[in-house]
Amino acid sequence: SNLSASCWSRLHPVNMFNSYNVKFHHSKALASPYPGSQVERSQVPEDKVGWLTEWKDYNPVEYTAKSVLAGPSWADPQINDEGFSPKFNERDGEVERKSLNGLYVVENGRPRNPVGRTGLTGRGLLGRWGPNHAADPIVTRWKRDGSGNKVAHPVSGKNILQFVAIKRRDCGEWAIPGGMVDPGEKITATLKREFEEEALNSLQKSPEEKAKLEKQLQKLFSQEHLVVYRGYVDDPRNTDNAWMETEAVNYHDETGETMDNLPLEAGDDAGVVKWVDISEKLELYASHSYFIKLVTEKRGAHWSEDPGSECHE
Repeated sequence: SNLSASCWSRLHPVNMFNSYNVKFHHSKALASPYPGSQVERSQVPEDKVGWLTEWKDYNPVEYTAKSVLAGPSWADPQINDEGFSPKFNERDGEVERKSLNGLYVVENGRPRNPVGRTGLTGRGLLGRWGPNHAADPIVTRWKRDGSGNKVAHPVSGKNILQFVAIKRRDCGEWAIPGGMVDPGEKITATLKREFEEEALNSLQKSPEEKAKLEKQLQKLFSQEHLVVYRGYVDDPRNTDNAWMETEAVNYHDETGETMDNLPLEAGDDAGVVKWVDISEKLELYASHSYFIKLVTEKRGAHWSEDPGSECHE
């Protein structure tokens, strides 16, 4: 890539384990209480997050949600359960247990979070031991005025991008309409399916309506797209033994014609869905602001009113 000198390469997940990015990648995964519970994590000082720092007194809280222990189809059994011998760091039947960030350590039969301590062991709300794979489709268009001209930001002078955002029902935060990769499912299929379910309410549509949506979306999802991030996600659900990883992919509607004809309608896990103007003022779920910022850098769109902010730490 000819971008090696820019901040794109420094922030790219291949360099994720340098000190700057570890700090960036591990704040929400240390927050208490744990989502959907009253469980408080053991406090982990910043200098003790990394596993290479010895900490004999580390005493994390063990927690796996009842909804996971109930054994739904999307969850693994407990590590000691009879007949459960997961193949970590490889494809295990239909379940992908490889990490996008390379090999992870398995200690006492349990995978270890590659970014460091979280103050909590077990799986929390996550179904899989080790990596839990998600996909985040970032659907964008240019903001346009009544005459159809692109709208530039008055301070930066750069054109304003908009993306389809959902308001999550579980926590009330705005987010990219993504979701978990089903066992055996290709990532491209997950990206399209999640967008249909969350932003177009496809699960509630008749077969005819669904077929019409599929046809319109096919054009957008089959065109050239941009993989903006692949790797570990700083997510409030992460634990020492289970963590979120995602592939964030940008599908851009350059003319706006494809998405203009698609009726946005919140479905599945979404409470509200709408087009949102992109800027650094956005407060989004998990690492979603970071992914959105990467899209603006790649598209040359507006992000900040501060001209020096594009590449600072």
